[in-house]
Amino acid sequence: MADDRFDSPFDANAVEPAPHRAISRELLHFLQFESSTDRKVAEKYSTNRLTKNLRRAKFNRMVEQRLDSTFAALADPTRRGMLAALTRGECSIGQLAEPLAMSFAGAAKHVSVLERAGLIERRKAGRQQLCRLKAEPLAEAEAWLRQWHQFWSASLDRLEALIAEEQERAE
Repeated sequence: MADDRFDSPFDANAVEPAPHRAISRELLHFLQFESSTDRKVAEKYSTNRLTKNLRRAKFNRMVEQRLDSTFAALADPTRRGMLAALTRGECSIGQLAEPLAMSFAGAAKHVSVLERAGLIERRKAGRQQLCRLKAEPLAEAEAWLRQWHQFWSASLDRLEALIAEEQERAE
């Protein structure tokens, strides 16, 4: 089954030729090639054909961007620790910084990364900025990881069956 998410520049079913598949005449003129052979060599070794044609690609960029920002935010152990602290309830930035022995400014930067990723919600209460955990992006990440868990479980089950079959033949 073909994956419609990534469109190959070599797609034989392309409706119209993509503009990046060959060097433009203007560029060839600018490069001032002496002969048509030089032009053909330039077209052959051009990397423009390697660029994905995303005009026809079918995928949900919004979900991918959220996953990217979620995983980027979770990549740092300090931010993961802050999220763990927020599972117990709403905390101020100072309270999040305290067990990590970091400055308020450092903690505020980590909180802003978590907020941009949509993992937390920040509100002001007087002079304090209170943070609350938002679980929706984590649920999306968990669903994405679950599909890979199913893939690897099935693959390892097949491998286990092959090893067992191989051991039975050896006996």
